[in-house]
Amino acid sequence: MLPHRVVVLALDGLLPFELGIPHRIFGRPRDAQGRLLYEVVTCSVRPPGPVETDADFALHVAHGPEALATADTVIVPASYELGPVYERGELTDELAAALALVRPGTRLASICTGVYVLAAAGLLDGRPATTHWADAERFQRLFPRVKVDPDVLFIDDGDILTSAGVAAGIDLCLHMVRRDHGAAVANDVARRTVVPPHRDGGQAQYIQRPVPDPQQASTTGARAWALGRLHEPIQLRDMAARESMSVRTFTRRFREEVGVSPGQWLTQQRVERARHLLESTDLSVDQVARDAGFGTAQSMRQHLQAALGVTPTAYRRTFRANGAARPVPAQDVRHPQNVSTARATRPASASARALSKSSTG
Repeated sequence: MLPHRVVVLALDGLLPFELGIPHRIFGRPRDAQGRLLYEVVTCSVRPPGPVETDADFALHVAHGPEALATADTVIVPASYELGPVYERGELTDELAAALALVRPGTRLASICTGVYVLAAAGLLDGRPATTHWADAERFQRLFPRVKVDPDVLFIDDGDILTSAGVAAGIDLCLHMVRRDHGAAVANDVARRTVVPPHRDGGQAQYIQRPVPDPQQASTTGARAWALGRLHEPIQLRDMAARESMSVRTFTRRFREEVGVSPGQWLTQQRVERARHLLESTDLSVDQVARDAGFGTAQSMRQHLQAALGVTPTAYRRTFRANGAARPVPAQDVRHPQNVSTARATRPASASARALSKSSTG
C-alpha cells in the first residue's frame, strides 16, 4: 500500500505552530510492519522558495502548487495575510490556480482561518463549517451561505473538515487518523505527542473553566473515579457526591470545565472504551458492551451507530489489531453532532465495500 499523501498548503503569514500540526500528527502513524501510513508534503502557491510567517522568520518550502495534484488530503492552516480572501471573500489568481490543481474527490481540511480559503473557493456553500470562535461572526457575514457553528472544536462533513484555532487543529488531525485507521493508531499518536487522545468535535471551543479555580472545587476527581468504573452503572448523583456537591452545582461546574454535560461525557468515554476493546481484543460483542458500560449489545450498537455510523461487528472487521489499518470512507464513519451530509472522498476499496455490506451485522 502506498502511504496516504497529505499536502499542506503554506500561505504567506502562516502560523508556524499550525503548519507543524499535520506534520507531527500524520508523520507518526505506522502499520504493523512499521511502514508509514501517511506521507506529508508542504507546498506553496508559488514555485519553491521562501514563505513568510507571522513570526520573525521565513520558511523555505521545497514544493510548488503542483504538489496539490498528488494529494489524497489537502490541509490549509491559518494565515494572517490572506488579503482579498479575508477582506472580500475572493481568491487571488495564484491561489485559484493552485486550488484548481486539486483532484476531484480529494479530502480537504482547514485549521482556524484556513477555512476562509475553502469558503472563498465556494466549497462550503450550504455546508457546515467552523473556525476560531473570535472570528466566527465575521466569517459568517462574509460567507452567508456557509452554515457556521462557532461553538465546536471541529466539524467533519465527510470530504471537507474544518476546525477551530490552534489546539483544535490537533484534535482535527487526530480525528482524521482515527477515522482512517481506528482508535488504537490515533491513541498511539496522541501518547507520543503527549496530548489528550480524544476531544469530541462537538465539545465547546470556549470552556469557562479550563483550569479549575484553586479556591473552588473541581470535577476532576469525579471524572477519574468514573473512568475507573465505566463497566458499572454510574449515576450523576454518585459523581456529584464524590466532589461533595449538589447535582445541580456539579452539573454546572462539569460543563464549565469540560464543555459537555456529564451524561454526554460518559457516553463519549464508553464509546472510546468500546472502540479500544473491539480493536484490541477478541471479546464477544456482548462482553465488550458490558465492559464498556453499555449493558447490552443492542445499547452499544445504537451508540456506535450514532457516533460512528457503523455497527460493532463492522467496526471490528475494519480495525483489527493485527495491523490491517484499513481506512473507513467518509460515508461509513461520521461525527453525528457535526455532520449534515457525509460524502465519499474516493471510490470505496474492497475493504470499504465489505464494511458497507456488513453494517447491519
